[in-house]
Amino acid sequence: MTSRHPLRVIVIGAGTGGMCLAHGLRRSGIAVTVYERHRTRTDGLLGYRIGIGPIGSRALRDCLPPELFDTFVVTCARTPRYFNVLTEKLRDTASFTLHADAAATDTDQSVSRMTLRQVLLTGMDDVVRFDKTFTHYEQHDDGRVTAYFADGTRDTADLLVGADGTHSAVRRQYLPHARVHPAGTINIATKTPLTGRVRALLPEHVLKGISLIFGSGGVMGVLHVMEFKWDRNGAVKAGVDPRDADLLARWSGLRHDDTRDYVALVVWTAGHRFPADIMQRRGEDLVKVALGLTPNWHPHLRELLASSDRGSAMPVKVSTSEPVAPWKSSTVTLLGDAIHTMTPGRGIGANTALRDAALLRRQLVAAAAGEKSLLEAVADYEAKMIPYGFARVADSLRNSGTDGDDPLYRPVVGRLALLAARGYFTVTSRVPPLRRKFVEGIYAYRGAEE
Repeated sequence: MTSRHPLRVIVIGAGTGGMCLAHGLRRSGIAVTVYERHRTRTDGLLGYRIGIGPIGSRALRDCLPPELFDTFVVTCARTPRYFNVLTEKLRDTASFTLHADAAATDTDQSVSRMTLRQVLLTGMDDVVRFDKTFTHYEQHDDGRVTAYFADGTRDTADLLVGADGTHSAVRRQYLPHARVHPAGTINIATKTPLTGRVRALLPEHVLKGISLIFGSGGVMGVLHVMEFKWDRNGAVKAGVDPRDADLLARWSGLRHDDTRDYVALVVWTAGHRFPADIMQRRGEDLVKVALGLTPNWHPHLRELLASSDRGSAMPVKVSTSEPVAPWKSSTVTLLGDAIHTMTPGRGIGANTALRDAALLRRQLVAAAAGEKSLLEAVADYEAKMIPYGFARVADSLRNSGTDGDDPLYRPVVGRLALLAARGYFTVTSRVPPLRRKFVEGIYAYRGAEE
């Protein structure tokens, strides 16, 4: 039996995956409403970088209106030219030249989370409902589902999509056995405005790249330099392509986005190294913890921490999902971190959420066209999403230093693990075939689709 027409969908959560799905459904003529717990489009600590690779870019291209996809591309930061591996003394272990700028769907994009949020909220005022905290849902005998909110309101549709992140209230009700647990590491993320003084602190290849810091004593870091096409006043910079400048001038989202050129420096280590109340700390207290973890780091790196914007410093307890067996499909489903939370690194989480959105959109379009029933569409989506989603969870745990049980964090073995990691990158960068294979592997992985 085909699904009833017209199909209507409720999405819980206006994050990256949820909004990508909402755009795709709207473009396909499927009614959709998104409910977001934040009160306004600028709420939330969303200002840090994510890498959008080919999978994510293709999903955005498929779901967004063409001009909005072009706006996404224009609002990305300058494409990284190098992937660097550094010591805590700012010495090079390795530096790999990345691909030159290519088509947006064939390369990595450096994106500010807040900027991407503003892009995805553009033109969706009639779709997104802010200040709506989801509490629970109820499935009815006729197959429809009602979502309930903390303010006493409710809404009923044919399908409820939980895109409400790691602490998903939809998942807690729908799959109470699905667990998310700490990976064992904690990050302190900082942002420092990219001033002339800050530029002088960093070598050219670090300014133009992404740098992984393998520090001694089990303290890791990652450094991203983010430069955009607008200046600190929000005006388009001189020399920007006129077509890009025109898109930015027409884009209303820049009024809601305070993102400006900055350096993001994230420091992390095993969770037991942090104060017990680390997740409650903010501002100066948080920066002091980061400085306390890095007493032997190069003075320039410590200056970046010391001069960072206190209001944007944030702690992140890294979490990961435990795989769950496939479940019986229904008129409730899940997307992105709501079902497969991943550790940070390589943009795996964001790209997988976008992949989910594009896949679910295709299935729901088929259902709306009468090619299959709604339940068949959801089942076909979940049959693909569950295997690749949890495969990516496992991949993310294998990233250097994201798992608290990584040998890097052990007192004695850690020194050997550090030497091995640095040795691997040194050899790989100096042997041309290994170097080419490493760089191509980055793009092959980010563009792979099972």
